[in-house]
Amino acid sequence: MKYTKLGLTNTKQMFQDALTGRYAVPAFNIYNMETLMAVLSAARTTHSPVILGVSESALKYMGADMLVGMIGGCNISPDMQIALHLDHGNSVAACQHAIEIGFSSVMIDASKLPFDENVKLTKQVVDFAHKHNVSVESELGTLSGIEDENTFGTQSSYTNPSDVERFVQLTDTDSLAIAIGTSHGAYKRTAPTQELRFDILSEIAKRLPDFPLVLHGASSIPTDLVNTINEYGGNLSGTLGIPSTQLRQATQMNICKINVDSDLRLGFTAAVRQHLAQNPNNFNPREILGAAREMMTTICINEIRNIMGSENKR
Repeated sequence: MKYTKLGLTNTKQMFQDALTGRYAVPAFNIYNMETLMAVLSAARTTHSPVILGVSESALKYMGADMLVGMIGGCNISPDMQIALHLDHGNSVAACQHAIEIGFSSVMIDASKLPFDENVKLTKQVVDFAHKHNVSVESELGTLSGIEDENTFGTQSSYTNPSDVERFVQLTDTDSLAIAIGTSHGAYKRTAPTQELRFDILSEIAKRLPDFPLVLHGASSIPTDLVNTINEYGGNLSGTLGIPSTQLRQATQMNICKINVDSDLRLGFTAAVRQHLAQNPNNFNPREILGAAREMMTTICINEIRNIMGSENKR
C-alpha cells in the first residue's frame, strides 16, 4: 500500500516549514480507534500538521490490516499534512514492513549500538525508504525509561555534538532524535529543578543548521491528570514531566518534532477511572471510551496550541 493512497504525506516539507516558523510538529502515539480519532479531531480543530506515531508493539496490538483500515476510513487528504510514522523501529525488516503497508515515515532506532553499527543500519533503512519517498528518523544518544517493549532502558547517554555532522553525512537521514535529558514514561526528571541540556542542543543546532531535530520522551505529565487517576483509585507517585516552557524553548532551537505518548495514556486512564467511579451503573463501552476520547482530544489541542506552537500552520 502506497501511503499517498491513504492521503498521507511524508515529513520533509512539514519539518522544513517548522524550522522556518520555529514550531514543532506534534507526534502523538496511537493504539486504537479512540486515540486515532482524538488526534485527528485535534488536528482538524487546530489546523495543525500532525504525525501519527505507531510503535512496533502498538502495530502488533492493532494488526496491520486493522490500522490501515482505520486510517483509510478517516478521509485524510494531503492538505491536512498527516504522516504515519513507525516509532522506534528496531530492525531494517520492521521499517521495510511499515513502508510496505503504508507508513510515510519510519524511525530506525539503533542508538544503543556503537556508532559505526548505528550508521550501517540507518543507511540500510534510508536507502530503502528513499526509494519509496518515505522519510527516515534516526537517533544518537540513548534515553532511559519505559513505555513499551521497544522503548525500555535503564541507562541514558547524552548525544555527543561532535558525532552529529558525520552521522548525518554518512547516513543521509532526514531527521535526528537527540538525547538532552528527556526520558520515556511518566518519570522524566529526578527533581523539579532539573532542566534539559540546552547547551548540548545549542551546539548540535550550530553544527546542523536548518536540520530537523527531534525530542523523544517529552510528555509534560500534567499533574491534574495524575491527581485524577489517584483520586479514583490509581497509585501514581513521583511523576515529573518536561515543563512546557522548556519544550517551547526547544522549538526555537531546531527541535521541529516532539513526541507525546504518556500524556495521552494518562488522559485515557484518568477519564475512564473518573467516568466509571461517577457512573457505577454504566456498562456502555461507547460512553466509557467516549469520555477517554474527549479527554485525549482536549490534551492534543492544548499541547498543539501551548507547547508545539503548530496551530494554523497548514
